[in-house]
Amino acid sequence: MEAVDAVVVGAGVVGLAVARELALAGREVLILEAEAAFGTQTSARNSEVIHAGIYYPTGSLKSALCVRGKELLYRYCAERGIGHRRIGKILIATEESELPALAGYAERAAANGVPLAPLTAADVARLEPAVKAVAGLFSESTGIIDSHGLMLALLADATQAGATLVTRTPVTGGSVSDGGIVVRTGGDEPFALHCRTLINAAGLQAQHVARGLEGFPATCVPPAAYAKGHYFTLGGGSPFNHLVYPMPDHAGLGIHVTLDLGGQCKFGPDVSGWPAVPDYAFEEGLEAKFYGAIRRYYPDLADGALHPGYTGVRPKVTGPDEPAGDFIIQGPRTHGIGGLVNLFGIESPGLTSSLAIAERVAAELVVV
Repeated sequence: MEAVDAVVVGAGVVGLAVARELALAGREVLILEAEAAFGTQTSARNSEVIHAGIYYPTGSLKSALCVRGKELLYRYCAERGIGHRRIGKILIATEESELPALAGYAERAAANGVPLAPLTAADVARLEPAVKAVAGLFSESTGIIDSHGLMLALLADATQAGATLVTRTPVTGGSVSDGGIVVRTGGDEPFALHCRTLINAAGLQAQHVARGLEGFPATCVPPAAYAKGHYFTLGGGSPFNHLVYPMPDHAGLGIHVTLDLGGQCKFGPDVSGWPAVPDYAFEEGLEAKFYGAIRRYYPDLADGALHPGYTGVRPKVTGPDEPAGDFIIQGPRTHGIGGLVNLFGIESPGLTSSLAIAERVAAELVVV
């Protein structure tokens, strides 16, 4: 059986960031990706937003790693010439009944160390003339990014440091024991590998990979849930200068306005379903819901202006009737198996947090 020092399962943005971190530390790294290319699932189907850290409970991993990751990401983008803009975001209340919720997010952001500026209705109208709101908050540290460009840079750094990416190679099982970790793969040329370190960054399939490891306690594998969301694009030019977010709903951040680096405006995601398995089909009949939600803050949205865009699926650890779960970064301190780190529920703000998650994974491997 062949051996390698470290295996990273999953070549999304988080897996690539982890592989880069380990490779730059001098580790021999093999990245195993089930798909034909890197970053084709969650990392390619999101809003491409650099989040500020407003929404997440103080003291949570999402809060800490988003704030830290945002700083690392802006620095990395500047150093590597990755497309990004610190465009800013307006969080709005569209009616008086939403003002307590808006104030609650201001308090949480302050506790998380995220600067926000209060906005009156007149301030919102000055910044975004097309938006109807009674008050708002401005986040100057929110931005947008070329996620594919980010992944290209992470992969380039990792491979330059000696890492190797192998695509079309799903992990089908393995085992853990005192003698180390064995990984079995499928694909065109199945093989088995012995490794000292295994990072399960398989995203939507992370629980499946963990359950396939013989000797790994099943009680350490959290439930897997998949929240599906849709994006619609806006035809013609965009009337917006910043990202615009209404008050979040239970399962997500509401149907909000995002802009890409080319100026294209899109709305979403909603949370339109919880499929038993990830499903990227664009469902019909969602236009009325989107028009209704968007016109609450953008009343001049014309009929026929929305066009189907794309879908994304979030890997969650809690279901539709439960409070949103935190990131789970599960290392030897938790499960007692040396060299193994599982990443569960790495949904938004996973892209923003990717470099900080990589730091945390490296720290998890150092068992005191």
